[in-house]
Amino acid sequence: MVPVQELYEADFQRWVQETISALERQDFAHLDLQHLLEELAELGRSERKALTSNLLILLAHLLKLRVQGDAPETMQGSWLTSVAEQRQRVLFDLQETPSLRSYLEAAMEKAYPQARRLAIREGRLARLGVRVPEEGDYPLECPFDLGQILDEDFFDNSV
Repeated sequence: MVPVQELYEADFQRWVQETISALERQDFAHLDLQHLLEELAELGRSERKALTSNLLILLAHLLKLRVQGDAPETMQGSWLTSVAEQRQRVLFDLQETPSLRSYLEAAMEKAYPQARRLAIREGRLARLGVRVPEEGDYPLECPFDLGQILDEDFFDNSV
């Protein structure tokens, strides 16, 4: 039988099953605590990364709607669809893991500069007579507050 510490490297899924089994039996002597702690810490990081990633896309498309309000309706419709989807993902993450709310402000601060860069890059790809916005058209500071970002009914062309 492979020692549980070696099992982590050899067969991760089996390591997970063995760890669950040991926990269910309360057989703490046979737990690979070092790897278990690493995995639990990574789980928390991955949830924060997912929230930040969803916010990034949400903010980028809100920015595009704000800056490129004169874009064709089909483009705006695509951005609105993306906003609705990403907002739903963020709200779901917050519902499933309420403690992520304490990270929400930090996630916004982390995501906004990247969202701005993404919106600028995508804005430069405008074709077929669509106006290409200037970089300065995109605010350096997030123009949306948390309430607006999470409000499923938020967005009109007056933003």
